[in-house]
Amino acid sequence: MPRNDNGISTLIIILIVAVVLAALTLVLVLQQHQAVSRAASGGAGRPALSAEQKAYLDSLAFADFRMSAAVNYLGDTVTYLDGSVTNKGSKAVRRLDVELTFVDVLSQVVLRETAHPLSDRAKPLPPGETRAFRVTFEHIPVDWNQAPPAVKAVYVEF
Repeated sequence: MPRNDNGISTLIIILIVAVVLAALTLVLVLQQHQAVSRAASGGAGRPALSAEQKAYLDSLAFADFRMSAAVNYLGDTVTYLDGSVTNKGSKAVRRLDVELTFVDVLSQVVLRETAHPLSDRAKPLPPGETRAFRVTFEHIPVDWNQAPPAVKAVYVEF
């Protein structure tokens, strides 16, 4: 068996490199699987809605949707959804998650994404008030119909 200057067999070096590459591939595959699982679970990071929270979702009204686009400093197109949310209920809303559904010209879903127009870092939305919000998208499928997405409240915290 040929040996290099340090007295190590070339076959052993090839086997070590193959094992390291296999381990790296396994790690990358597991990370990708976990990322896909997290994305598919959607709201797995938040607690289940109580009956009161589910009922309150109907007290949130969305309006004034406008889509726009701009080119960032890297030359990529960034798409924006501007809109407003009105709290028609009796409690201040501290956090709100919405599901945005983009469709193509045949009304088939091309993108479904969760956005956070009101987050833990923002001032709560008091009853009877309206607040504007903006959601940014770096990649929207090209077959999207160019209309604002359907917006559905899916999570609320008081």
